[in-house]
Amino acid sequence: MQNTIVIASNNAGKLREIDRLLSPLGFKVAPQSQYNVTEADEPHPSFIENCIAKARHASSMTGLPAIADDSGICVTALGGEPGVHSARYAGEPKSDQRNNAKLISALNGIAQREAYYYCIMVYLRHANDPIPLIAEGRWHGLIVDDARGDDGFGYDPHFLIPELGKTAAELSPAQKDSLSHRGQALAQLVKQLGHQQNHAIAS
Repeated sequence: MQNTIVIASNNAGKLREIDRLLSPLGFKVAPQSQYNVTEADEPHPSFIENCIAKARHASSMTGLPAIADDSGICVTALGGEPGVHSARYAGEPKSDQRNNAKLISALNGIAQREAYYYCIMVYLRHANDPIPLIAEGRWHGLIVDDARGDDGFGYDPHFLIPELGKTAAELSPAQKDSLSHRGQALAQLVKQLGHQQNHAIAS
């Protein structure tokens, strides 16, 4: 098994989080930018299809195993929107501020505020891997009109965790990692990679 895994992302925070969990297993992670990998197209209507496309693109351009994630927020009253369009909900260029403004406007006068963050992660051993490792996570909360908190990104200032009485942007990074959709998916993926590694050693 190759020890280096290319991450189909250039997000520094995401890379640190993945590295923190994979390094004890003997893996090294590298951003796709290190190999001059361009951003993959994400034309699909589902998170899983876009996620596999990103992982396959990174793996095919580097010849390395790859991890990709695709995530977004799904609002019940909006039929699951923004969903896969979360990062570009208000159009190009990407803007958290405009995305949040559009979301709050879309919910104007609507009492139902349930939503969840969703994350899917995929690990491909190679670009044509027929059996990718797949993990997912969901983080349930409510959308609030008024932004609260200075940490986090995306829709975090408007995503309230009722049992904590705080928005995602009011949590510490460690607290968010332990609860979030991405933290859940990454923990599952790490467990699967550990099992795979142990199986490879045993065989």
